[in-house]
Amino acid sequence: MRKLDRHIGLTVLSAMLVVMIIIVFLDTLFGFMTQLDAMRANYQVPEVIRFMLLTTPQRINNVIPVAALIGCLAGLGSLANHSELVVMRAAGVSLMRIGWSVMKPAIVLMLMGLVLSEYISPVTEQMAQTERKIARSADGQYTDEGLWHREGNEYMYFNAVEPNGVLYGINIFKFDGERRLQESIYADRALSQGSHWLLEGVEASTYGENSVTSRIAGTEIWETGLTTTLLKVVVVKPDDLSISGLLTYVDYLQEQELETGEYKLAMYKKMLQPVAIFALVLIGMSFVFGPLRTVSMGLRLFTGVITGVTFMILQNLMGPASLVFGFSPLIAVLMPILVCFGIGVVLLRRAG
Repeated sequence: MRKLDRHIGLTVLSAMLVVMIIIVFLDTLFGFMTQLDAMRANYQVPEVIRFMLLTTPQRINNVIPVAALIGCLAGLGSLANHSELVVMRAAGVSLMRIGWSVMKPAIVLMLMGLVLSEYISPVTEQMAQTERKIARSADGQYTDEGLWHREGNEYMYFNAVEPNGVLYGINIFKFDGERRLQESIYADRALSQGSHWLLEGVEASTYGENSVTSRIAGTEIWETGLTTTLLKVVVVKPDDLSISGLLTYVDYLQEQELETGEYKLAMYKKMLQPVAIFALVLIGMSFVFGPLRTVSMGLRLFTGVITGVTFMILQNLMGPASLVFGFSPLIAVLMPILVCFGIGVVLLRRAG
């Protein structure tokens, strides 16, 4: 039985990896063409290539669920085309036993996804986005591709953020309790000093009832609760963050009484990705042992692509819907997974 498990596992795992490589290659190719249109200033072909390499871990992580589904269909389909599944069933091997052999390579992909999303892609994504913004600047004037952040009655805008705790093009707007502008500060650069930040090249204006006072300073201390750890979270899109980073930033947003829905949605997607992979592999198995048992490989792959795309569309629709209509992001993430799981269980019971 160990040889049988190894044979099924290697066949399915190799199919999953081949599918993943093909999808990532195509995604990278299209992304490279898009980045060529965005070339400006020092952001040229070498920088574009580096950007694509740094964003590859996140691309891999994004396609793992779909690759698991299509790979499962391709691997089991290959065994079915050579009548190996028929021989296994005739020899008394249960569907549950075959299913466990298929789930082993799926577990490998789950672990790969967890490692990438928690330890690798958040770091490389931050490096990629920061380097891109700085490279696309010209003569020290940074682009308008920065990020906004709010802390109490202060609104901040940063043109670029370096991973080592350096900010460029800082704009700070301070309001009173009635949302009236009290002070605006611009600084060329800000350096983290541990407990505070040091602003460089400061130009500030203070607004009174009937007057405006301006000041210029070479350096100035900036007291804020924004730390370099939080900046590593703010600079990256929610879907590209680690689970620990999302948890940290959700807590920070709750302390500031700000909206956390978008970050909770991304957090639940990350946490439930292994469950999503399990559900998709389950539905892939049910297709092979059920309605797709005797069809061609091409039709199996087409069905896998359609199912995977449908799953992604459902997640992409349910997520924003939860933010708009106010229901829990957890429900939005779980709904497509439960649908796939339910279909898979029903079809496998019929096949058994």
